[in-house]
Amino acid sequence: MDTYVTIEKKSGGYAILTINREPVNSMNLDLWRQLATALDALEADPSVRGVIFQSGLKKDVFTAGNDLMELYAPQTSAERYRDFWVTQNRFFARLYRSPLATVAAIRGACPAGGCALALCCDYRVMTDFGNIGLNEVAIGIPVPAYWAQLMQRTIGQRSAEKLLPYGLMPKADEALRIGLVDALVPAEALTRAAEETIAQMLKVFDGGRQATKGHLRRAFAKEWEAYCEGEAVEGWRLISHPQTVQAMEGILQKLSKGKKEG
Repeated sequence: MDTYVTIEKKSGGYAILTINREPVNSMNLDLWRQLATALDALEADPSVRGVIFQSGLKKDVFTAGNDLMELYAPQTSAERYRDFWVTQNRFFARLYRSPLATVAAIRGACPAGGCALALCCDYRVMTDFGNIGLNEVAIGIPVPAYWAQLMQRTIGQRSAEKLLPYGLMPKADEALRIGLVDALVPAEALTRAAEETIAQMLKVFDGGRQATKGHLRRAFAKEWEAYCEGEAVEGWRLISHPQTVQAMEGILQKLSKGKKEG
């Protein structure tokens, strides 16, 4: 199995987790499993108090979200889809309530599952270019329930209603204005800004920070974990419906044509 996730521990009590699945960090079952394993290891390591998530790609993409082949019913199965969906969403819920301080360092584009990962972090610093959002509606599927609620918790009800039903992806400056990200920096300053941010976060006592984060997030995260099992069943019904399969085939054909032209 290819390795898509690497971890570099830093002397300041934090680690940098790099996602590198060329060309756009499309997130398949193997990648979600590796992320879950990495989070287990980081949380179990007493020398690690925080983690920065970043992309190691050549392109300016944090992650393009879920691998569409995991959502294309003729190429998967109900059993694999369930494993994929539950693994992914349990990772999100655990990351959201993690005792670690968490920062997403977002370079360029950050749609769909990449945006959900970033939203689960405590702080998001983004390049002064790119866009970010939950754009599932643009490919003919709904934004998952707890992903939508996570966006709502982050930017508020009205802003979420303006974006999610229409598959919109705010550009960097708009994302900052509505609170979807917390800071914008030039690309060359991204890693430094993320490291400065997490160093500042780790100046406070872990016990107080972790307990307070738990008060704010634990109940929602536990509900999310419990919900994703049933959601996987409904999700399979949706993606295996002939209309969804046909729509997904059209998207895959467009992507294939784009690659050939590129």
